[in-house]
Amino acid sequence: MKKLLLSISLLAFALTHAQQNVYNYGFSTNTADMLTAGWTEVNLSGSASATLWSVASYSIVASVSTTTAPNPFMDADYSATGSTCPIPHDQTGANNSFALVNYTSTSSTSTSGKTISNWLFSPVVNVQNGDIVTFYTRIGKYSPTNTASYADNLQFRMSTNGAATVAPTSGATTVGDYTNLLVEINPSLNLTSYPASWTQYSYTVSGLTGPTDCKFAFRYYVTNAGPNATNGDIIGIDTFSVDRPTASADSFFKNNLSISPNPTKGLLNITNTNALTLQNAVLTDIDGRIINTIHLNNVDNPTIDLSDLNTGVYFLKIETEQGVGTTKIIKN
Repeated sequence: MKKLLLSISLLAFALTHAQQNVYNYGFSTNTADMLTAGWTEVNLSGSASATLWSVASYSIVASVSTTTAPNPFMDADYSATGSTCPIPHDQTGANNSFALVNYTSTSSTSTSGKTISNWLFSPVVNVQNGDIVTFYTRIGKYSPTNTASYADNLQFRMSTNGAATVAPTSGATTVGDYTNLLVEINPSLNLTSYPASWTQYSYTVSGLTGPTDCKFAFRYYVTNAGPNATNGDIIGIDTFSVDRPTASADSFFKNNLSISPNPTKGLLNITNTNALTLQNAVLTDIDGRIINTIHLNNVDNPTIDLSDLNTGVYFLKIETEQGVGTTKIIKN
């Protein structure tokens, strides 16, 4: 009995839901490393300055004065003269481990400002429908009421053209191949909608015809912005990740395949309900030992002969190009 229970427990563990990380970048070192990792950037703001996205590199402000502003991205107020302002941290608590961009993206000193359009582009990532893309962001100004002094906006966009993606090259309103707007934070540019603490946003990929090489972009996009204008202050991003939920093997089987009859005295018919590309059928006993591997050779609805098996409980694993499914069968 103990041996049987152990076998069933191991199978249940193997069939639980999992999640595969496809890509992750935490902006944890410095700007040069970010660029070496394949990230690129361009500032297309009106009256664009030399300001680009960068990885934070703050130091402790040992004694804040009236002429020395405390570090941004704080969770407390360190503006009092003589106070010590620590190094700001990312969403995990690590110092300076995030990327940022700010209102100096435009050099315009006009009170009506210019449109800021400052881009940070990811490397190519191969994604598919159902992948979950996440990142964290926050404004860089502490406020006990979560109210900013100047409104900020961030767009998160995607191109489905992979390495052939055409990036925007001129003008604050152009987007190049990044026509898919996935997430936009505070498009109305009010003073309370951009989070004042690290907050995660996500998008579930859909609408693709299959696995696709894509590029993602963070676009700091603020109208009427600049040093003397109404909008634009400073924002940070952190922990960009693409993760692929992997359904349990039993769920995959139930959603895509069926068998009959079960129990069976010999022949077992496999019905391929979603036109999967069938590769192999692997039969194991209750202890996990492989009894037989049958090459299915892309046959749509194969029949397997189990007449030589002893009476008992077995597990049938079907391997396909789209995933792996497992189900229990009974031989009479």
